[in-house]
Amino acid sequence: MNAAAAPGPPTPSALLLTGTVGVGKTSVADELGDRLATAGVPHGVIDLDRLSQAWPAPADDPFNAALMLRNLKAVAANYLAAGARHLVLAGVAEDETDRGRLADALGVPLAVCRLTVQLPVVHERLRHRHEDRPDDLAWHLKRSGELAAILDRARVEDFTVDATHAPVGEVADVVLAGAGWLAR
Repeated sequence: MNAAAAPGPPTPSALLLTGTVGVGKTSVADELGDRLATAGVPHGVIDLDRLSQAWPAPADDPFNAALMLRNLKAVAANYLAAGARHLVLAGVAEDETDRGRLADALGVPLAVCRLTVQLPVVHERLRHRHEDRPDDLAWHLKRSGELAAILDRARVEDFTVDATHAPVGEVADVVLAGAGWLAR
């Protein structure tokens, strides 16, 4: 007589919050982390910009993508070894190649949620964020439109959430439901 095998632990998974600059990727990622913690779900939150924050960047890799991927592989492995069931990433995947590289570095299934915000709202957010750094503001204002257009063409996301006027908590609820991680 064969006894049914007990189910193993759930397969870890990852969710990338992508979108143009100023849409709230990091804020929503932090809120997702808070909600997962409240629900007792082991997880890790990873800001991809922080993993690439080194100076100077190589001339052929101005966003330090290679460094970010090496760091991501190590950080994700550490979180998973510590028992994380979900990894929440805030960052940008501009195309399927970027998405594939992130998935390879993570070593777990990756879903992608694109956060969208109307560009005038993004620009207002960026003006507040960079009001004391006009050179940074000019770059971010220009990049926001460029990156939105790149993401519109690439369509690497599995689902999209409009975060134009919704509070961060509401956006997090919709993202969690879209990812299938927690019931709404």
